[in-house]
Amino acid sequence: MRRLILVRHAKSSRDDPTLADRDRPLNERGLRDAPRMGERLAKRAIRPDLIVSSPAVRALTTAQLMAQKLDYHLDAIVVDERVYAATPEALIEVMRALGDRPKCVMLVGHNPEMSELARRWSKDLEELPTCAVADFRFDIKSWSKLGAQRPVDMTLYEPKRS
Repeated sequence: MRRLILVRHAKSSRDDPTLADRDRPLNERGLRDAPRMGERLAKRAIRPDLIVSSPAVRALTTAQLMAQKLDYHLDAIVVDERVYAATPEALIEVMRALGDRPKCVMLVGHNPEMSELARRWSKDLEELPTCAVADFRFDIKSWSKLGAQRPVDMTLYEPKRS
């Protein structure tokens, strides 16, 4: 069994129009929601073996704030360029390359690709709100098998719902 936790980065700031897209920070709500979502996962004993994040400031900060609440070492977060401005297919390829070792992976990225990927596996999902977590479980032995198969279970966690 493999668990994939898709996280759309927390709410970001657009206050400084001179910043490049990848340099946009989280706003106050994002800085509040990310650790709260990490706490919610920790209370449910959801602990990733690996956290992979986009290099964009807003995604990496979300990953770091959640990781702190999950007792995950910040220096163990894998920053992967391929997660920034990726297609759903590219995100699946990132996951397939992980092999057999990690059983539970948190992938922190952006919309629209995170929502598109989540919709592939759950038609009940429309768009992931900022800092939403879609927790998928797949009956596969290796990430290399991830693809078209349906998950055996999915749970959605949203910041505005407790």
